[in-house]
Amino acid sequence: MRFSLSMVLGAAIAAVVAAPTLALADGDAKAGAKVFRKCAACHVATEAKNKVGPHLLDIIDRPMASVEDYKYSKAMVEHATEVPTWTVEALEAYLRNPRGVVKGTKMAFAGLKKDKDVENVIAYLTDPAAAE
Repeated sequence: MRFSLSMVLGAAIAAVVAAPTLALADGDAKAGAKVFRKCAACHVATEAKNKVGPHLLDIIDRPMASVEDYKYSKAMVEHATEVPTWTVEALEAYLRNPRGVVKGTKMAFAGLKKDKDVENVIAYLTDPAAAE
């Protein structure tokens, strides 16, 4: 069987595009809801209601620092000019190390250290109803 360069490149691009979806598919929304309890003192994921932090309803693919009626830190607003959208990858990095990703953020949470916890929280944030 012969492979053309375009076939190989097409397969490679498809693998890269599918990678975040595959990682997300490994997450468990129910387990993510349990991990999210660490976040619930400051955030809500099931309704557009701000607490100490902005609501996280529909956060995936939402513009960063865009929730109305929430005052973001200067650091987060500046970060949003560099990384304008909460992609799965951006959220994953931030959940692991908020202060490392956004130096000067007012979020006090140290981050999630376990890969599975990050995957599960992202699965929960993608579809909170799946945790019911």
